[in-house]
Amino acid sequence: MEEAILYTKLSDGKVQCNVCIKRCVIKEKNTGHCGTRIYRDGKLYSLIYGVVASWAISPIEKKPMYHFYPGSLWLSLGSYGCNFRCPGCQNWDISHVQIGKNKNPEKKLSFGEYVSPEELIKNAIKHNCKGISWTYNEPSIWIEYILDGARLAKESGLLTNLVTNGSMTEEALEIISPYLDSMRIDLKGFSQNTYKKIAHIKEFYPILNLIKKAKNEKGIFVEIITNVIPEYNDKENELREIAKWIKENLGEETPWHVTRFFPYLKLSHLTETPIINLEKAREIGREAGLKYVYLGNVPGHPGENTYCPECGRMIIQRFSLSLFEINLNGNKCYFCGNEIHGKF
Repeated sequence: MEEAILYTKLSDGKVQCNVCIKRCVIKEKNTGHCGTRIYRDGKLYSLIYGVVASWAISPIEKKPMYHFYPGSLWLSLGSYGCNFRCPGCQNWDISHVQIGKNKNPEKKLSFGEYVSPEELIKNAIKHNCKGISWTYNEPSIWIEYILDGARLAKESGLLTNLVTNGSMTEEALEIISPYLDSMRIDLKGFSQNTYKKIAHIKEFYPILNLIKKAKNEKGIFVEIITNVIPEYNDKENELREIAKWIKENLGEETPWHVTRFFPYLKLSHLTETPIINLEKAREIGREAGLKYVYLGNVPGHPGENTYCPECGRMIIQRFSLSLFEINLNGNKCYFCGNEIHGKF
């Protein structure tokens, strides 16, 4: 176990974890909501430091991120646990695990592979990766390990990325932001009701504030994703609110990915998101003034491609995770010279 960071000892013998917006108050020998942080003998400990549940070498497009070194390879890894319990989570087998709910939580570590921060860097370099992405489960609950790995990554010339639900606290962002280059952040909806149904949290405004701070104050490269789920967050007025908020708070050049939902887990009774609904969401984003709105999980659809906002020509052609055509001179459109937002 590794002593946690960002917790406060309370006067009643409990502690408050300050890593995510749930700010769990934890009693002795108990864990918080994510099940990965246990309070014992006066200290809060992480049960997942260095414990890797899954890792792969994958392109940045898988996050998805389309404007941050497209085509580059990243060492992507995740651990166990999450502070949300999304009913249709595709990674539920690792993210819904609660290590600390076991009577002997240390023994739970046996079903993960321990990878030191030093080994992490060596593996990324060995596989010619552009950087390291902490993903698959919510990375904020892994902050102690990510912090150590990200520091070493920056020293080694590697870039860093988080694939996150945006629920870390501002204190956590302050600590990690000096070592963080990019974030792909979920915006699951734009109402308390939607966030209550999907993520089981009462307020989503702290997530909005975190996204704004990451991009506008910390200078982190941000792309936003919304998985469009039938009957949950697919109403046109809610999608309009998301698009409007992105435009007004993050800027018109911020990429927005609207992705297709597939029935899974507790949402197996729903239908796949109709492609026409995703096309409408893309249209809504563009009507709101967003320059880069993408369809996801629809391989071969024109909405996967990047088009120059100035001349309308295709400058990056995609098929799922693969790039087939790139018409850029540096970060400028090959056809008209317009500057394209991103890192290329």
